[in-house]
Amino acid sequence: MTHDYDVVVVGAGPAGLSAALNLARARRRVLVLDANRPRNAATLVSHGFLTRDGVAPHELRRLAREELAQYPEAELQLATVQSVANAESGEGFAVEAKGVNGSPNRSLTASRVLIATGLKETLPALPSIRAFYGLGLFSCIECDGYEYGDRPLALIGETSDLASRALLIAQWSHNLTVFTNGVGRVSPTQEAVLAERGVRVERREIADVVGDRGVVSAVLLADGESIPVDGGFVRPRWDAALGYVEGLGLETDGWGLLETDADGRTSVAGVYAAGDSTAPGPQQLIVAAGAGARVASTINRDLIGIPRH
Repeated sequence: MTHDYDVVVVGAGPAGLSAALNLARARRRVLVLDANRPRNAATLVSHGFLTRDGVAPHELRRLAREELAQYPEAELQLATVQSVANAESGEGFAVEAKGVNGSPNRSLTASRVLIATGLKETLPALPSIRAFYGLGLFSCIECDGYEYGDRPLALIGETSDLASRALLIAQWSHNLTVFTNGVGRVSPTQEAVLAERGVRVERREIADVVGDRGVVSAVLLADGESIPVDGGFVRPRWDAALGYVEGLGLETDGWGLLETDADGRTSVAGVYAAGDSTAPGPQQLIVAAGAGARVASTINRDLIGIPRH
């Protein structure tokens, strides 16, 4: 059966655009649908991407879109995908999308679907935290740890993985305080391990983050004490927001992230995933782009019918 597209890519971040580029080069008819609401919109620069160290994420996406536009096999449209379901014919998938910024709605079929929509994030509910996010407080340790080496830092979060994230930050600075805001979980055993590395755990509730023009100077506790820091990291709560594929019954892990095999195949034949919405979650841009290229190769081989190794 002939479909409108060989592949529909949902999401135009590094993973989705990298996959689309490689699929177009494989002469696959590919459509990228993107809602134009990237998770890292607040980030001014990103690090660790070979030949693009220090590039703004929006600039990286712009360059990628320009490259993709050179291929007649590829199409990119601003649209929010509302549903992906099995096609009535029993082969492929039916995709419904609502246009964004004046773009038309779309109703189409595709032989394969790649989920690359990333994550939505919710920061701890502190009054001023958004003013510092992407400027003095960051979520990607590998991306921004180097610039804050050996400085007094904060790690603010309310989840159960704070200890492991603190151990990673300690690679750059031993002058670190983990703020649980009275919610996050750090066990006594974990606290002892952190203490061996000079990392402190502060379990009292937080009133706010203090500073000026994006530069963090302290964390203000609810009891009035102020702990000086020069910046730091925040652990948001991440949501893969997969409601549009709910009917497919895709398997997810305990954090709600899509489970895939090593080549990006999900639990449903014909549906693939790459980038932040897959375990273990948020990734550096270069890692997401690499995952997109890898899954593009997988999709192309599966379309040809090449047996798995």
